[in-house]
Amino acid sequence: MIDVQRLRVLRAVAEHGSFNQAAAALHLTPSAVSQHVAALERSLGAQVVTRSTRGVTLTQAGRIMVQAAESVTAELAHAQQQVDQLGTGRTQLTVATFTSGGRFLLPGALARFTAAHPDTVLHISEGEPEDSLPLVRQGAVDLALAYHFDGPLPGHVSQNSSTEWTALMEDPLHVVLPEGHRLAGRAALDIAELAAEPWVLGCLKTEAYLRRYAERAGFNPEMRGTTTDYFFARSLVAAGMGLSLIPSIALAPEVPGLRTVPIKEPVPTRHIGVATISRRRDHPQLATLINALQEQAAALDDT
Repeated sequence: MIDVQRLRVLRAVAEHGSFNQAAAALHLTPSAVSQHVAALERSLGAQVVTRSTRGVTLTQAGRIMVQAAESVTAELAHAQQQVDQLGTGRTQLTVATFTSGGRFLLPGALARFTAAHPDTVLHISEGEPEDSLPLVRQGAVDLALAYHFDGPLPGHVSQNSSTEWTALMEDPLHVVLPEGHRLAGRAALDIAELAAEPWVLGCLKTEAYLRRYAERAGFNPEMRGTTTDYFFARSLVAAGMGLSLIPSIALAPEVPGLRTVPIKEPVPTRHIGVATISRRRDHPQLATLINALQEQAAALDDT
């Protein structure tokens, strides 16, 4: 019989990359973590981690067991949720969302959802994908509205994971300029044309994304400011602080004195979707909410 606590310890080791950091996260000693992992290896008859001076890495057996640990953790959390619901007789659903998705996608979808399931209790929390996606895997969140930029799906979601990704929409970024800017009347812009411009951006990940695109175009962008709010970033553009890159769904409401110009190919794009535990993807309430989000995303695409 595999000990659930040992699986929990192995999952922490995989997440943090070392016994010491896993021990700190679990409030254990590094020795205790090592003993749990060694005991798991003895019970399995297989090595689950490779130890080195640079930390630990999972073996193939270790990766299998971490995936099992994620599934067990999620199922136990779901079971606890069902037990908690016995006293009220009402289904509860927990949703995590990133800020602009919460502002522009979620409200319309929730209106559709509550019309179909008026007795379901919804709990909404805000978080960036790197925070919310692990919560889905752990069973602490039923659905995460998230995004990733060009490239592979988020690190916590893959075809070999217990977490399933459902794409909702493409969300291209646009250049936002003061209306009096020399390039404000253009139909589209190449990033290279903006090499001499200062920038104010609405999130750290957008800054990292711009730097990658700028590097390909042969320049290093001058950052005048990075905020955690796209509306604030546009307000700074209107004040003459610089230009900004803003996702399509975050372009409303309008800020007076600004112009929005699309970017030429390759267009920097956010890919928005939802993450759920694969085995619960067809749960009636979850399926309704995902369908409602798909309808809301399609409506935004049409505007």
